[in-house]
Amino acid sequence: MQFEINATQREQQGSSASRRLRRAGRVPGILYGGSAAPQLIEFDHNELYQALRKEAFHASIINMNIAGAKQMCLLRDVQMHAFKLQIKHLDFQRVDATHQIHQKVPLHFINADIAPGVKLSGGMVQHAYTDLDVKCLPQDLPEFIEVDLQHLQAGETVHLSQVALPTGVELAHHGEGDPVIVGIVARGAGASSDEVVEGTPVETQVITEKKPAAAAPEKKK
Repeated sequence: MQFEINATQREQQGSSASRRLRRAGRVPGILYGGSAAPQLIEFDHNELYQALRKEAFHASIINMNIAGAKQMCLLRDVQMHAFKLQIKHLDFQRVDATHQIHQKVPLHFINADIAPGVKLSGGMVQHAYTDLDVKCLPQDLPEFIEVDLQHLQAGETVHLSQVALPTGVELAHHGEGDPVIVGIVARGAGASSDEVVEGTPVETQVITEKKPAAAAPEKKK
């Protein structure tokens, strides 16, 4: 999927100039990469905010229109205000249609409600990853990658090597081994296996009950 967004060349830089832009409903940003020099740019805040609300915008090729000239790029960084719904700054990287890119793509877990481990055994789905680092040509970049859980039993897991990748997409996993992506934990069983908690769990944590502290020994009188 591809998006198109409008940007304007930004002449002034610095914190004071950026504050003036934000007060005027604009967002400062930068476009870098490739053989061209970095460009200071600015955006309409409302247009950009609506685009950022779409999950696919964060992992798709973006056609940026600057003064009528379009450049393909990827969103690389977003800085948000600490407590306001305000975008403070964005970084975009140019991409070349003939060269592979590295990008994190979100995982969509489907059919969890009909998985035997959930529907029949009352188990709980535990996610260790919510996205994958992939490499591909820009035109092959997927909006998301599906992981089907429909046959998963309680106690079973899906490993990285079992994830079906779209045509033209390769894993850019830098770790060792074959980590677990998702698993189904039997309700009340706890995480007895190290497999289910590999990676960094982000949605469902298994909480172990804390034992009460032992009473202090009574002092002799």
